Amino acid sequence: MTTTTKYIFVTGGVTSSLGKGIIAASLAKLLQSQGYRVTIQKLDPYINVDPGTLNPYEHGECYVTDDGAETDLDLGHYERFLNTPTSQANNVTTGRIYQSVIEKERRGEFLGKTVQVIPHITDEIKERIQILGKSGDYDIVITEIGGTVGDIESLPYIEAVRQLRWDLGEDNGLVIHLTLVPYLSAAGELKTKPTQHSVKTLMESGVQADILVCRTEHHLPKDLRKKLALFCNVREEAVIQSIDASTIYDVPNLMLEEGLDKVVLKKLNLNSSAPDLSRWNEFLQRHKNPTSEITIGLIGKYVELQDSYKSILEAFIHAGAENEVKVNVEPIHSEYINADNAKLKLSHLNGVLVAPGFGERGIEGKIDAVRYVRENNIPFLGICLGMQMAVIEYSRNILGLANANSTEMDAKSPNPVISIMEEQKDITDMGGTMRLGSWECSLKEDSIAKEIYGSEIIEERHRHRYEFNSDYRAQIEAAGMIATGVNPKTNLVEIVEVPSHPWFVGVQYHPEYKSTVANPHPLFVAFVKAALKNKKK
Repeated sequence: MTTTTKYIFVTGGVTSSLGKGIIAASLAKLLQSQGYRVTIQKLDPYINVDPGTLNPYEHGECYVTDDGAETDLDLGHYERFLNTPTSQANNVTTGRIYQSVIEKERRGEFLGKTVQVIPHITDEIKERIQILGKSGDYDIVITEIGGTVGDIESLPYIEAVRQLRWDLGEDNGLVIHLTLVPYLSAAGELKTKPTQHSVKTLMESGVQADILVCRTEHHLPKDLRKKLALFCNVREEAVIQSIDASTIYDVPNLMLEEGLDKVVLKKLNLNSSAPDLSRWNEFLQRHKNPTSEITIGLIGKYVELQDSYKSILEAFIHAGAENEVKVNVEPIHSEYINADNAKLKLSHLNGVLVAPGFGERGIEGKIDAVRYVRENNIPFLGICLGMQMAVIEYSRNILGLANANSTEMDAKSPNPVISIMEEQKDITDMGGTMRLGSWECSLKEDSIAKEIYGSEIIEERHRHRYEFNSDYRAQIEAAGMIATGVNPKTNLVEIVEVPSHPWFVGVQYHPEYKSTVANPHPLFVAFVKAALKNKKK
């Protein structure tokens, strides 16, 4: 084990979305499986304080940690790969950096000095980068820097990396630069010039890449690697090919073949051994060789963009592998569902998940979908807003409260079966003010939930403002929808089930955030199993 924490920085060039997060997570997995204690953090150059107020179309899903931080979706990849929880310290934004520096200035901590990007902003960034390293919990901290080199937004981060490498000393830090080697079909060849320019841009900021990871659609021949090493000032073994893979879960094995972990450990002056990826490869084996296939409908309003429901889609991959089932997820836009076409759109599905979300767009479609699956005994899982829609649908169609609604959609609803939480009523700020993070839930005996979790008290992550209105609980339960999970402190309803239905579960929390390769979420595993049973029937 190391006595000094080592730092690895992952930067990107040429284009965004090359997969810095997946490379960082894959490298972390290889180092973790050799006995090193590893964590990953993401530095995001946008000025939002966190992604909590960002439109999912703009930024994909907002991922929530146990301690209630609203963070970048890359943190989801880190947790899924490493099977260790992240926290507020694992995600830093420019907004948070500036907010902190301005607060210090207002308190007079800079003793009247002029506050500048260098040293004040860069010092704050350096401090944030080292929080996890100084905790004593990690041997290696991998820091992914969002955006691409040359962006105005990321310049302070690159400068902070330049200073930190100087501060840390030669073998305590290194830089991995992820870049694109495009294939020009007209010329029939791979081109290295974009990578050369990207490395040059990084060097203009005073940072020399130690390792190049090259995203490519074609294998990089030896002479091309030689050329890249020569022009980019790196050793030939440090030119790593990252070829397009059929699944992100192949990447750790591909990086192992390329020797990325060996080059990194040698550069950091650490011992390397053969990584133990047996459990990981068992998962891959099951994932790639399913014995059956099911189709689950994912009903939401951001379905055009896969990243909006990233954790849900990954949770289905984990649960599918656990059941040796290929889960085909069929995205269905809730705005285009109504009572007349529900049968056409939903009858062929083996199970239906109604997704989380905010706002009133597409709400009635979700309610019509819930009604169809409830009446036709199709396995149902409702998450957050999906659970609330199930409560509204049941109240309208079984209790006969025709105008039942959520105060989020209709503030004047005479039957607000879902209403804003008491402590949320006077809040005007949107960001970071919801019920967030990990909360306890007590499970009822003889319920599907108790059977799934196998324990009386569970902890799950939340992100919402509205709740099941307890004033209606007795009425709703008398009609056959049972509250099977309740927060022991607040008595707020967390889980509802319909026992007369083969498998009907709505949860107020987000189980998808806690599903990992090593520990597929039991709720998703059970839902996939129910959908498979429904298909066979």
